[in-house]
Amino acid sequence: MKIKSAEFVKGVVEGKDFWEKDIPQVIFYGRSNAGKSSSLNAILGRNSLARPSGTPGKTREANFFNINESFYFVDLPGYGYARMSKLDQEKLRELILWFIGETEANKRIHVIVMDAKVGPTDLDKDMLDILNQERQEHVIVLLNKIDKLNQKELSAALKNAEVNLPEFVKLIPFSAEKKKGVDKFWSIVEELI
Repeated sequence: MKIKSAEFVKGVVEGKDFWEKDIPQVIFYGRSNAGKSSSLNAILGRNSLARPSGTPGKTREANFFNINESFYFVDLPGYGYARMSKLDQEKLRELILWFIGETEANKRIHVIVMDAKVGPTDLDKDMLDILNQERQEHVIVLLNKIDKLNQKELSAALKNAEVNLPEFVKLIPFSAEKKKGVDKFWSIVEELI
């Protein structure tokens, strides 16, 4: 897909709706440090549209980006940052759960960014369970940072992901740094949107 325009629109906190429900949404989730912002930028061919926080867990909003005046990318806060207080972790979880369960759009695609070296964590699996129970909408997993793995490690990471991820997930080996998997991502999104 050719990206003609990609603009930050607004950061939204729990309870605040502003978007048009007939505009499709591609929503990004991920554990802190999985490379969510870098993946989003690689997909859009931008360097710094989505900015990773210098402090993991600092983002406390659902950040909306208008893409080609035809759909939204939504960047949700990263989850699972161990040094964050339990109260702050719970607030982020509530924001994510609110967004999944209480907001509406006619078409949504959920994208979970995972670190290939780490594989699916319990937090990632919980998120997949929530998405499947709440919405039963399309889910893509970007297995990011494959450029950091040798062939043997990559093969093991892919096997681990395939064994630990549900069948409804579309898995894409991905590298934000090398832009591997971007074309595959767009082919799936264009088909679903």
